[in-house]
Amino acid sequence: MFAGMPLEPARVWLSLKADPQEFAELIEHPGVIPAPYLARAKWVAIENERALPRSEVFRLVNKSYELVFANLSRKLQAELAARKKAKPSAARKKRRRAARARR
Repeated sequence: MFAGMPLEPARVWLSLKADPQEFAELIEHPGVIPAPYLARAKWVAIENERALPRSEVFRLVNKSYELVFANLSRKLQAELAARKKAKPSAARKKRRRAARARR
């Protein structure tokens, strides 16, 4: 797991693993707090969508994925890489369906 979002209204909007060097800097932003129960593992919780710019949220989610992926065993990393290659993305599937519909 590299990120989490509540399914019902909650105090936080998004929780994710942070780079240990960035953790202290991130929690200084208004609307970003140490993630409950996970702060000692350097997770942050973003309280709402407006706490950080969208581009920064995307960067943090990608960084979180990279941090978690790097700590997986090589076997798991290879399995995930194989799955990613085997499954076409949702956007690619949508484009294919649209192209078929135009024919």
